[in-house]
Amino acid sequence: MSDRPGALLDVLLAGGRRADRLTHVEHLPGRPGQHADWPGWADASLVAGYRSMGVERPWAHQVEAAEAAWSGRHVALATSTGSGKSLAFWLPALTAVRADRAAETLAPGRIESARSRGTVLYLSPTKALAADQVNGLQRLLDASRANDVKVSTCDGDTSFEERKWVQEYADVVLTNPDFLHFALMPNHRRWARFLRNLRYVVVDEGHSYRGVFGAHVALVLRRLARLQTHYAPAPPAGLSEPRRGMDRPASDTASARGLTFVVASATTADPAASAGRLVGVPPEQVVTVDTDTSPAGRKTFALWQPPEVLGYEAAQARAAAANDPAADAALAESLLIDPTAHDELGLTSDPDEPATPGDPPERPRRSATAEAADLLADLTAAGARTLAFTRSRRGAEAVATQTQDHLRVVSPQLARRVAAYRGGYLPEERRALEQALRSGAIRGLATTNALELGVDISGLDAVLIAGWPGTRMSVWQQAGRAGRAGADGLVAFVAREDPLDTYLVHHPEAIFAAPLEATVFDPANPYVLAPHLCAAAAEVPLRQSDLAVFGDPAAVTELLGVLVARGALRRRASGWYWTHAQSAAAMTDLRGSGGSPVRVVEAGTGRLLGTVDAASADGSVHDGAVYVHQGVSYVVETLDLRDGVALVARRDVDFGTWSRSVTEIAIHGIRDEEESETPASFGSAPDDGPTAEPTPGDEPSVPQGSAPNDAAHPAIQRWWGPIGWGFGPVEVTSQVVSFQRRRLPDLQILGLEPLDLPEHTLPTTAVWWTVPAEVLEAAGIDAETAPGALHAAEHASIGLLPLLATCDRWDLGGVSTAMHVDTEQATVFVYDAYPGGAGFAERGFHLGATWLRATRAAISRCPCTDGCPACVQSPKCGSFNNPLDKAAAVRLLDAVLAHAPA
Repeated sequence: MSDRPGALLDVLLAGGRRADRLTHVEHLPGRPGQHADWPGWADASLVAGYRSMGVERPWAHQVEAAEAAWSGRHVALATSTGSGKSLAFWLPALTAVRADRAAETLAPGRIESARSRGTVLYLSPTKALAADQVNGLQRLLDASRANDVKVSTCDGDTSFEERKWVQEYADVVLTNPDFLHFALMPNHRRWARFLRNLRYVVVDEGHSYRGVFGAHVALVLRRLARLQTHYAPAPPAGLSEPRRGMDRPASDTASARGLTFVVASATTADPAASAGRLVGVPPEQVVTVDTDTSPAGRKTFALWQPPEVLGYEAAQARAAAANDPAADAALAESLLIDPTAHDELGLTSDPDEPATPGDPPERPRRSATAEAADLLADLTAAGARTLAFTRSRRGAEAVATQTQDHLRVVSPQLARRVAAYRGGYLPEERRALEQALRSGAIRGLATTNALELGVDISGLDAVLIAGWPGTRMSVWQQAGRAGRAGADGLVAFVAREDPLDTYLVHHPEAIFAAPLEATVFDPANPYVLAPHLCAAAAEVPLRQSDLAVFGDPAAVTELLGVLVARGALRRRASGWYWTHAQSAAAMTDLRGSGGSPVRVVEAGTGRLLGTVDAASADGSVHDGAVYVHQGVSYVVETLDLRDGVALVARRDVDFGTWSRSVTEIAIHGIRDEEESETPASFGSAPDDGPTAEPTPGDEPSVPQGSAPNDAAHPAIQRWWGPIGWGFGPVEVTSQVVSFQRRRLPDLQILGLEPLDLPEHTLPTTAVWWTVPAEVLEAAGIDAETAPGALHAAEHASIGLLPLLATCDRWDLGGVSTAMHVDTEQATVFVYDAYPGGAGFAERGFHLGATWLRATRAAISRCPCTDGCPACVQSPKCGSFNNPLDKAAAVRLLDAVLAHAPA
């Protein structure tokens, strides 16, 4: 088929019957590949191995990155999905390891050969990606007959015996930042051999390290570099750079310079700055390789809006008159929306609701889930190998099940070639699914963003994206799965019933002409840095000479003073010490995941089916919940949160379950600003005079991952005339209180049952502003328009705060209400979405007028009519961007700013 994407687009259009759903088609041209010669230093066996695997000559960008890494330069490799980034870092890293091996073998009597061979550390954000890399790496070593290189994964699932072998013998270790933080570095003495000889650190999928998570990982990498220097101090000046041509082991050109970082990421804004911030070096010390010279096929990118539900008004009228089940089905079909919870990367955690909150749309549209299932079925029947990305685990299961149902009518055998793939599956299940997709045994796979990362899957014909994934980077990562290895491909973005998605499918320039997002994070954030300083001191006492590793030495010294005053560290003439019995690493949860996953176990057999994130367990595996695993339904018999186990029983049911939760935000005691100093934080000195060092046995007063946040530092409030402006500790409390059973597929309510589950409280910090009724009235905002005005202002202000606070919008949460119980007025809250706070809300409080002026300008200058992603719509809104009132938001902000200080 000469025009494969065009033919597949015709499949989606169904002979013109779906033509009205296609809002735009973007044709992205292909490009030819540009080869380069293998570097002269490259290990001959590795080159032969690559050639035997079909890589006769590398792409030019691979060689450029490999040359820079071999010469000891840090590298930011930012090219598209499927561009062969792995070769660029494995070639220099494995060449260095093999050269050391050769030196041991060929010159055993030389002093240079007496040292141990070099080691390599590979980091990925997920275990799945590390497992995929180790499989590919082992294939390369087998093809190269390089069995002298010892490779292993090592993570929280690795047994003690296996871990001991890795510590003693492994040359290449593949793991994740969590294992570094919680296991390797606190026990670094067991890893002394590996750390002393560490040559390369590969940080894969670098774009995924953003926000507070990115700041945590950046500090983990700084601690790693410090430990490597501790075990392998730099050689004396003049001996660090051997001259080329000298009779030295070849790997000396890579090892004598110390540690080299290679950060591989998706195409992103300013990769050198992001990589340098991540690994702790200035951007000018990072070589950027972002010109992709791999071949790319043409891509046909379709924007797709599901149709309005036919006869909705008539069905609604019949339902009102006669409670007609068919009308219920039409209404339910239009309102079925996937919960917008990201899977692997933990970017959002929105409510798991079956219908749009608030009033239903006047002319509702078919759900993106149902539409994607139809399209996936048609593509599978046409022989296309397709990924369908969804925004939730439930969505992936639903798309796969509905697609199988559609295909079963045509061919039961074809239905068996469709499956779901998501987080929470057992590792062996995921590996089997990946292999089945590679081999073609599976043609259609409905997946969460678990397959957005670089697991090696090529040869796909099409990608469906059901719902906006949150960032353009994610869109292009997912789209890059179509037509990998230089083939042509089809991509279709299917809009949800959401103002943001609707805007995007009608404004293609917002996707194709807008710049990519930068990966924003701030390792100097004192709320994040403080616990890592404690962890570093627990590993090796901090010396004055170490402070520059963690940022500006003066700022770090000030922060250490606060930690000493609060009893977290002890100061001695030689440095700063951790003297507590508990683990300093346990103070920090890198991902803010809320605890260990809940295991889903079949009650009758004891078989482990999968896992559910702790934060979402209450809403998805509560007693009576339906749990779907690869299209097979189970009903939860018991959820034991203390033991982290949900017992389920296999049962065929014709209903699904949807949980209902309630969320409240409460302020901890308010004092006017003139009654109190600015609340103490990690950036300010304590205000209670000199503090004695703690006596033995004192507990450090730094809770997990953040600054203290308790009644000792009550909320404060300043006044702009009638406008209140507050900052301080809050509690965001959520609780799953009930669940509905709804018949499938029409979603008719079968019953409502209460649940007795514990409240979950996020103690954090928030900034808020209040508006009295008379100010709202003067601005022409009444009871009907106030919710939309406040909601729109909340969204826009969250979008603007990262410009002032060096954070990511995913690090923030927000609540707006026309009447809050604590303030007794209309209130907008913006809070740090991390326990104890992260300093972002505090920054917004101190720059309140500047922040709101920028917010007002962003809304008013946006050329859209009713609101768009550039102003008031949010990709992670728990209320599905409803209600929003752009014009009223401008009037509201004008009224508030009229009272702001100049």
